[in-house]
Amino acid sequence: MGSMKDLVNLDLNELSDVVAENPVVEALETEEVVVAAPSRAQEKVRSKKYVAARSRVDRTRAYPLDEALSLLKQASYSRFDGTITAHINLIREIPPSEVTFPHSVGKETRVAIVSDEVLEKIAQEIIEFDVLLATPAMMPKLAKYARFLGPRGLMPNPKNGTVTNDPEAKMASLQAGSVIVKAEKKALLMHARVGKISQSETDLAENIQALLKAVNLQNVAKLTLAATMSPGIKVQL
Repeated sequence: MGSMKDLVNLDLNELSDVVAENPVVEALETEEVVVAAPSRAQEKVRSKKYVAARSRVDRTRAYPLDEALSLLKQASYSRFDGTITAHINLIREIPPSEVTFPHSVGKETRVAIVSDEVLEKIAQEIIEFDVLLATPAMMPKLAKYARFLGPRGLMPNPKNGTVTNDPEAKMASLQAGSVIVKAEKKALLMHARVGKISQSETDLAENIQALLKAVNLQNVAKLTLAATMSPGIKVQL
């Protein structure tokens, strides 16, 4: 997804394309945005740019990674530097995975460690982090906010390493480029930001390879790449 400023400048048909290509819309840099799935009427409305981009892609084919990235750059038609997202169909349920991307993915991970000050903000439903870390000793204080944090995927959990005796070291790791990726709660699907359209194909390929290594290729049924405004492109595994 682009920034809110980017999306505001889109015309109606272009915005329809974004919604249609991104049924799961993540939090933007500045605020949480929820976009409803397109209605049947909306699905029929496609901009000329989308139709032209779609004509470049063979929907029946899975492309080698280098070809997929080259084609994605050609098929992206946003007027801003679009975000590239990897959509992974999983074969089985897997625990959250920590990925250390070798290159920027276009967004800094905001990390917080549970403290009395952070708890006060959570009590006011103020969220200023993407990942929340806690020591085992702080978990009883955090427990009463589980219903608020849990549905947002922000509740610390030992399984993904966000409950730790050394949260400072974990914070340093995450801020250095590590990201925790996880599947949707009710589907064997995973979505991970892997970079920007402006980045080199080599950097993007290395980020995607790091993601697949962390998830374990044996757990992956299908990989599709899409930019903020582009058709999805299937990748050979």
